[in-house]
Amino acid sequence: MAQSAPGADVSGRRIRVVATIGMITDVVENIGGERVEVAGLMGAGIDPHVYKASEGDVVRLADAAIVFYNGLHLEAAMGDVFEKVQGRVQTVAVTDYIDRSRLMSPPAFEGNYDPHVWFDVAMWIQSAERIRDALIELDPSSARLYRSTARAYVAKLEDLDRYVREQASRIPADQRVLITAHDAFKYFGRAYGFEVRGLQGISTAAEAGTADVASLADFIFERRIPAVFVETSVPERFIGALEEAVEARGSTSTSADRSSPTRWVTRAPRKAPI
Repeated sequence: MAQSAPGADVSGRRIRVVATIGMITDVVENIGGERVEVAGLMGAGIDPHVYKASEGDVVRLADAAIVFYNGLHLEAAMGDVFEKVQGRVQTVAVTDYIDRSRLMSPPAFEGNYDPHVWFDVAMWIQSAERIRDALIELDPSSARLYRSTARAYVAKLEDLDRYVREQASRIPADQRVLITAHDAFKYFGRAYGFEVRGLQGISTAAEAGTADVASLADFIFERRIPAVFVETSVPERFIGALEEAVEARGSTSTSADRSSPTRWVTRAPRKAPI
């Protein structure tokens, strides 16, 4: 049973909130403060592209006052669950405020927008504003709190945006190349001036093929890229195939130790799913 139907008064108790991914959970916790009790469905290392809700997730969703999700098909496998709870629980797509003309539509994503908008911090600020306004609408008696916490959180994001730009400017423009296993950093590249290449497509639901591996290996070898950033949701066999392909082209920059930081492949665990 839901904590409250859409439009019900929640001023007398903490608000139960469900957020799908870690980035959204973080925003809700910062803006909602003591007024919210947030349950994040997907922790570190969970791939939102293929995540399917468990029975426990469905219960949490049904028992929430409000659910925040990405809204650009990031949580595609959860579409049916969202449809079931709509009308009984308020659901909010945090990307609603972002001008669609600023969104990317990669051909490989089958006509949908690239959902990884948090990598452009300025765009993610608009998602924070959407969350603020949704909480105010749900709980108007705490509007002053939400506006205050949102201002503080947005100020931190603005500082982060400036910091990233400053750090990126220290790298010569022709060396601003980012190689990742999952092609999720296009917004980052556009915002901060990096050329981005990925092994796996925009959605991790699509597997990398032989041609993808060969093309990326050629690029890495020709440009002498010193590191490739890998996330835990990408199958090890893809990374192994890429490593072998680069080595076959004459690379000598790897070491025998798979954990060595001198390897051109660096496996960096994520704090949040992408």
